[in-house]
Amino acid sequence: MIFHTIKAFILILFTLNLSALANIRIDEPAPDFTLKSTTGETVSLSDFRGKFVVLEWINFDCPFVQKHYDTDNMQKLQNKYIKQGVVWLLICSSAPGKQGHFDIDEIHKRMKNYKTNPNAYLIDEDGTVGKAYAAKTTPDMRIINPDGILIYAGAIDDKATTSKDDIKNARNYVDEALNYALNNKPIKDKVTKPYGCSVKYAN
Repeated sequence: MIFHTIKAFILILFTLNLSALANIRIDEPAPDFTLKSTTGETVSLSDFRGKFVVLEWINFDCPFVQKHYDTDNMQKLQNKYIKQGVVWLLICSSAPGKQGHFDIDEIHKRMKNYKTNPNAYLIDEDGTVGKAYAAKTTPDMRIINPDGILIYAGAIDDKATTSKDDIKNARNYVDEALNYALNNKPIKDKVTKPYGCSVKYAN
């Protein structure tokens, strides 16, 4: 009885994961959005038409996020591609009172401590943008091409752990996808299964 219950539970989780991935419309126009940044600016995806854009779902209290920031793995990736003209946006879809939701001063403090300098950190308190992009975890990554088409969705890499030692042997999907896209080559894996803490939506 217990075996069948566990089996059924695993099947439900697997189905939910497939359903989440199915909601990601790869090679179709990325949903436009407008959010406020931590500096008070109004930022819209359409502002960056003509550029590659990376969306990174963030929660600084998530150990999976900390894995990539404590080692400078994420910051190196951000800097590498921002220098090449890619726009990098952090999006926090944590609802007020939930893990990862901070006031502006705390966000700026964390960003300063991590020496991260994205184009913007955007606040998505009601989760509208996160749900439009089927963001399930932190981190969860999206890449949009200059024509506004979603060309990658999923994990940062293939090591679904919190172990910092795994980074050096990881296949970095985002690095790979951006490298291919910037050189007009087809992306090998356009959709991968994200891993990390669940996005802390209001409901």
